[in-house]
Amino acid sequence: MIHLREFSYRSKIAQLARFLGQLPQERSLYRYAPGKWSLKEVLGHITDNERIMSYRLLRIARGDRTPLAGYDQDVLMSGAAFDLNPLSDVLEDYTAVRRATLSLLKGLPAEAWSRKGVVGGNESTALAWAYILAGHEIHHMNIISERY
Repeated sequence: MIHLREFSYRSKIAQLARFLGQLPQERSLYRYAPGKWSLKEVLGHITDNERIMSYRLLRIARGDRTPLAGYDQDVLMSGAAFDLNPLSDVLEDYTAVRRATLSLLKGLPAEAWSRKGVVGGNESTALAWAYILAGHEIHHMNIISERY
């Protein structure tokens, strides 16, 4: 199961890099509606979210039952400056974070996947966070393919 997930994550990196690598720099600033994020901001959000969710997964997988807080994506975005960076830098950051996530997933022992922790007042397993991580990116990739 972990190997299939790893292959899927690796193919996502390549797929996203190919798609974004073909875009002109100005297209990365496109917003499909007022108040919506640019393409670079969406990629930055995916990266930020993966950092946070991987941290949660790590804590739960290692057996840390200390309750973890939620976060406000809009606050994180208001403090970010993704649009000021070249698309290649935003993509490089995404790739580095994804590789770190893959390394984490690959190194977890079988018993870690069923360990439970509390995030935002809700109990969940490390395995659930791996699926949440993957689902979050799929959600945004669908939006990117439909609207950008």
